[in-house]
Amino acid sequence: MVIIKETPYKMAGRMYHIEDSLISVGGHNSEKVIFGEKFQIIGGPCTIENRKQMLETAKSVKASGATVLRGGAFKPRTSPYSFQGLGEEGLKYLSEAKALTGLPTVSEIMDSSQLAMFEDVDILQVGSKNMQNFSLLKALAKSNKPILLKHSFGCTLEEFLLSAEYILANGNPNVILCERGIRTFETATRFSLDLSLIPLIRELSHLPIIVDPSHSSGISSLVKPVSKAATVIGAQGLMIEVHDNPCEALCDGPQAVSYKDFENIVKSCEELLPFAHQTKNPFLGN
Repeated sequence: MVIIKETPYKMAGRMYHIEDSLISVGGHNSEKVIFGEKFQIIGGPCTIENRKQMLETAKSVKASGATVLRGGAFKPRTSPYSFQGLGEEGLKYLSEAKALTGLPTVSEIMDSSQLAMFEDVDILQVGSKNMQNFSLLKALAKSNKPILLKHSFGCTLEEFLLSAEYILANGNPNVILCERGIRTFETATRFSLDLSLIPLIRELSHLPIIVDPSHSSGISSLVKPVSKAATVIGAQGLMIEVHDNPCEALCDGPQAVSYKDFENIVKSCEELLPFAHQTKNPFLGN
């Protein structure tokens, strides 16, 4: 049991916000989903490569049970020679896919100057490399759109929740946390995913927490077992990279799953939901 004590993240913590937060996403031009109420599955390409790929992938993940559509238009790549995404053109394809399927959308934003381009995107994703870009966090807080905040691979859990605090303290209560692993001495997987953080975050914070099994493992064959483990341990959703032909993906192909594999993962996780760990709220004693 977590010892109840004061924390530096006053608004992200449970001491002054005991009940779980429910984050409403979509509506109007897309289907409405609520993070924190039901298990949500985000699926789609890491990077939008062309219109055909985006539309076909959107239809496939929708048919397989995805509740939110992902698609990267701007990609922060370590190498300046890697594919950086289609930019605004990619966001247009994402909007078209949203209209086609009715799925609400999520895409990574890298700079506050891009906000106008993201008008039709339902969830603004802050990537791991920008988790402590505090000026960006404060600017996105003013947008009033739900923010999907990814855990930086080089930061502690407390630093993660304090980044969420920046968004909450600046007026936006709609934050969805995403655990995607941290960098350790281990090189067999892309990052090291500490699943014990999931029930701990659910005890410490009222914000919904999902898991990205694609980035954490970096290996497509591991996405299914990691997704199942995350489901059982109490994650409130998953974010999975899906590609029509992972072997030819322009970005992160080794960690993307095929349409068929994604469908199988969704079914497997849905079957496990009745057995998912129910975290006790230390402030309610339930």
